[in-house]
Amino acid sequence: MGQQQLLLIVLGVIIVGIAVVVGINVFTAQNTNSNRDAVTADLTNLASMAQQFYKKPEALGGGGNSFTGGTGFAIPENMKKNANGSYTATVAAAQVTIVGRGTSTVTAGGTDTVQVTMIVGPDKIISTTIDK
Repeated sequence: MGQQQLLLIVLGVIIVGIAVVVGINVFTAQNTNSNRDAVTADLTNLASMAQQFYKKPEALGGGGNSFTGGTGFAIPENMKKNANGSYTATVAAAQVTIVGRGTSTVTAGGTDTVQVTMIVGPDKIISTTIDK
């Protein structure tokens, strides 16, 4: 083979290698974003459940205008962990703080995972994304 053909082969291999690396980086970033969205959706569902508990009378198994009333709000056992991540709640009388830790790492090869926090009040929900 001539030098021109060898040069074209080497150039082709380099271009394919770069394309593979870029593809892996894009896939990883999309995986992280998808996990963040899934954790946020799960937390929104849990926040809605907390507000329902707050507004439901104690006689019907709710909190009677308190997150600690009755038996107190707690995340159902079957929702504490799923394919998207794990969830914990800190309950006070006027608000619940729910933290979701995703399964996807934020940095390539790292141990830091997606983390989303929601502060739930009687009539509002505040969401914060913390990628630790």
